[in-house]
Amino acid sequence: MNSILLAIILVPIIEIYLLIKIGSQIGALTTILLIFTTAIVGIYYAKYEGLNTLKSGFVQLSKNEAPTYEMISGAAIAFAALLLIIPGFVTDVLGFLLIFPMSRAFIFNSFFSKIKKNKKEKNNFIEGEFEDIEDDNDRKI
Repeated sequence: MNSILLAIILVPIIEIYLLIKIGSQIGALTTILLIFTTAIVGIYYAKYEGLNTLKSGFVQLSKNEAPTYEMISGAAIAFAALLLIIPGFVTDVLGFLLIFPMSRAFIFNSFFSKIKKNKKEKNNFIEGEFEDIEDDNDRKI
């Protein structure tokens, strides 16, 4: 089964389960207020981190360097803001992990080290033989 399809099915099930469990422990109104609080705080912090990333990207551009990390961070912050808007505790935790710079750097480093490892394992060589054929038209030029 495709992992994206599995995530689309499992994430709402886990979120509903956690909302019911936490709501039964701390109360429905408190759970709703907690969801709204995490969304509001997360969005403001995402805005703050997004502006910091944008500023860092402009610094990289002024040094004539490509702001690749900043572009990936900006996309991750936008995705984290989306996760924080979605009601639920699992999506909030994932959103906050992507917003904080330390955890975001750790996630990026572990992800890119896996990609580099997979790239090194593959051979990027194409083997073949060639034969140089002289053509009469090549001699006239």
